[in-house]
Amino acid sequence: MDKYRDFLGLGIAGNFALHLAQAGEEEDFKEIITADEASPKGMFPFYLPSHVQEAKTILNTYPLSSSIIKLPLQNVNVQAEPEVTLICNLEYSSDKLLKITPTHFGAYNDCSIRVAGASKISDKKNWGKNSKGISENLIQIDKFSDGGIMDNYSICSFLKRDGELHAYGEDVELKGYSYFYEKLQEWMVNQISTQKDFGPLEPLDEYISTCKNPTKAIISIGATRYTPYGESTFLKDGDEVFVVLYNNRVLSLQNVMDSIKDNNYDLSNISLLKQKVLA
Repeated sequence: MDKYRDFLGLGIAGNFALHLAQAGEEEDFKEIITADEASPKGMFPFYLPSHVQEAKTILNTYPLSSSIIKLPLQNVNVQAEPEVTLICNLEYSSDKLLKITPTHFGAYNDCSIRVAGASKISDKKNWGKNSKGISENLIQIDKFSDGGIMDNYSICSFLKRDGELHAYGEDVELKGYSYFYEKLQEWMVNQISTQKDFGPLEPLDEYISTCKNPTKAIISIGATRYTPYGESTFLKDGDEVFVVLYNNRVLSLQNVMDSIKDNNYDLSNISLLKQKVLA
């Protein structure tokens, strides 16, 4: 899972209705003004591929794993955040970000510390190695627009604790994201170019410049809603987290649950992330 070390790592906050309220983060964004009520609240960095100390140093630590989540040393609550991630090409013109082109998508865990009063979103996102999750089997995007392959996919997630499987996030279609496809692409380019150091947000264009304008990025497009169990359950040693993107034209949610229970997966129709939680 070292293949993304030269990729920029970014995430989107507030791109799925009600998630921020469930995560206890709505108050953090009370001063953020958006273009419309459904608009995401902003973007945050979780990994900066730079050894230059001008950028935020902790974010130079590579956090991605496809098999484990290592809990922080300090005694804090941590939740999995089931998401879709996009592998993207970045194009620039005179050091200004011009275009973001998603090429692949997959299951992602934007695992986060739950602590009140954090100065920035990124303070809760990267606490060291193995603090994030990305599937090893990503799916190629034919076109990032209506009529493309992503129309057919849903996301679901589960937590296995003491041998029992619990639904952690709701089972929803990917098109349930507030901003998606071309609207999301345009918003991301504008947000990265204009976002200021204000409230929980950070000046992404400055960070990207410090990293010498990476041409590849991993962008997680926002956590989906929790089930009541997921909303109230924090991770502990020995848990297993499953995030699954599945082709809903071929598979049902029950098919996915049976696959997890049997440990037998149809990888031609899913992107699977399975992580063991370690203290």
